[in-house]
Amino acid sequence: MKKLIATGLLGLLTLSGASAQTLINGAGATFPYPIYSKWFDAYSKVDTSVQFNYQSIGSGGGQQQILAGTVDFGASDGPMTDENLAKAPSKLLHIPTVAGADVVTYNIPGVTTLKLDGPTLANIFLGKITKWNDPAIVAQNSGLKLPDQDIVVVHRSDGSGTTYIFVDYLSNVSPEWKTKVGTATSVNWPVGLGGKGNEGVAGQVKQTPGSIGYIELIYAVQNKLPFADMKNVAGKYVTASIASITAAMATATIPDDYRFSMVNAPGDASYPISGCTWLLVYQQQKDPVKGKKLVEFLKWAYSDGEKMAVTLNYAPLPDSVVKRVLATVNTIKY
Repeated sequence: MKKLIATGLLGLLTLSGASAQTLINGAGATFPYPIYSKWFDAYSKVDTSVQFNYQSIGSGGGQQQILAGTVDFGASDGPMTDENLAKAPSKLLHIPTVAGADVVTYNIPGVTTLKLDGPTLANIFLGKITKWNDPAIVAQNSGLKLPDQDIVVVHRSDGSGTTYIFVDYLSNVSPEWKTKVGTATSVNWPVGLGGKGNEGVAGQVKQTPGSIGYIELIYAVQNKLPFADMKNVAGKYVTASIASITAAMATATIPDDYRFSMVNAPGDASYPISGCTWLLVYQQQKDPVKGKKLVEFLKWAYSDGEKMAVTLNYAPLPDSVVKRVLATVNTIKY
């Protein structure tokens, strides 16, 4: 009998411990998924009473779910429009976390280096340049033997902040792209195959000879995919890296609501398809327990989490921006 009572008490204690853990749900961008996963795992060891459940469904989905109130935070690499923000039941904050790069990855048999400029890239995605040995590509790659092979364009099929950064860049370098396609998390693609998430595009490019696509830098590194050096505003061909992303971010004008673009940045060292990513958080939290835990996590992210960014090829925010963001985090009420 005593054994049964002891077993019952142990069960109650176990249930009590389990129910004490706070589950915070988030959804959105695939662009920062590798760094967010690392943060959530590390933070679970700092505060064992909280657990994060993050669904990497694309920025469009993240924006929709935070507006619908089905998650505790959203994540997006494209800032929300005024129109979408107006749909929010209360003030929604853009909390910048790290910066990264969209890289132009390709699968050309026998080719491991490539140079491209913005207008050429736009014409490829417009379907105007259809062969790898097109004069516009050959002219930028002296000495490189490019095949007479059809180009297979691969793009995102879901609403995507990675797409937002990419088409924002194309709109900056191609008046035709800006007029015909424009800038959004989801656009009507003139040509190409769709892949879901950065993972889907990386997989399509990897298995399709002659293909070209765009993915976040870490996905190219993890999948051992080559990516093109891109010509920037200063006329320099630049490789995507922490240094070249940081150089681009250093030139950005960041407003009080943190909705900004850093594509096509000036400077010799700037990588031109760089972008920031944001967490979408309500200033007035509905659940006081979750709200408190979320704020504690955000403060940890800017003190300790930012240091992890470089290990996954993201650029941490400058100290001056971190100070501003922490002041904003302190306005979150719960």
